[in-house]
Amino acid sequence: MDIPDGFDQALDLFLGHLRVERSLSPNTIMAYGRDLSSFLGWAAAREVVNWAGVDRNCLMGYFLELSDRLSPRSRARSLAAVRSFFRFLEEEKIVAQSPAHNFESPKLPRTLPKALSPEDIFRLVTAPETDTPLGLRNRTMFELMYAAGLRVSELLDLTLAQVNLDESFLRVRGKGDKERLAPMGEVAANLLASYLRAGRPRLAGPKSGAVVFLNHRGGRLSRQYFWRILGDYAGRLGLAGVTPHVLRHSFATHLVEGGADLRAVQMMLGHASLATTEIYIKVGAERLARVHRQYHPRAEPRPRKK
Repeated sequence: MDIPDGFDQALDLFLGHLRVERSLSPNTIMAYGRDLSSFLGWAAAREVVNWAGVDRNCLMGYFLELSDRLSPRSRARSLAAVRSFFRFLEEEKIVAQSPAHNFESPKLPRTLPKALSPEDIFRLVTAPETDTPLGLRNRTMFELMYAAGLRVSELLDLTLAQVNLDESFLRVRGKGDKERLAPMGEVAANLLASYLRAGRPRLAGPKSGAVVFLNHRGGRLSRQYFWRILGDYAGRLGLAGVTPHVLRHSFATHLVEGGADLRAVQMMLGHASLATTEIYIKVGAERLARVHRQYHPRAEPRPRKK
């Protein structure tokens, strides 16, 4: 059954709000639209045709059905979309009160981000040979992701105007189009300078524009192709489960383990909340505990003598 016009118009209004006022990425807006269309279509199929029928019982019925076919994480994402949607409708006076107030999210298992050891990071980022333009590009990308803690989209969207080699920092545009300064370190800055001088000009073509990292045809490098490049190098080294995010996690974990101020790490990662960054304290503590158990002579309890 189609979504009633009143629902459809409200959804279009909300998605426009996400695009214009909150400056969310197209992928995020698409995900919101998909989750909310699913919910509103489900309600309409049960003859709920106005906002009065979208109450707590309606939400409970929908998410009960979702529990049979979606993971807790997917249900939590869908509930976050519904909450945000009805909060917007409440603010716009389209509904009197959101039915999602105090609606409990599914309990999610708390998973710690994977971080490579400094030794494995060194092996990975130095794996590409730098005697070809593509090899120099790959080496620079790996080093830069780890040195500056970049998201893969931030790396691939990087333009020449965002690079400051004199001061060794990048002007990065992250989630929500928020800008931050990301220091990159001497090794990464030197590699980037070499790539811009000797690698990129040999890859560039008439339609390259100002994007820093180019494919072999002179176009913008895609996320999928970057994943493949990284996976190929990691596979040759026997490193399993390495994704672009692993380099970012490793950057943050190694900083925290080295005693970096958590708020400084938050700023470098571009996290809106310090709570998001605090997970790296746990990562560091777990690694220290493993080292202690492995090497400390009194780490394991000794059997008692009878």
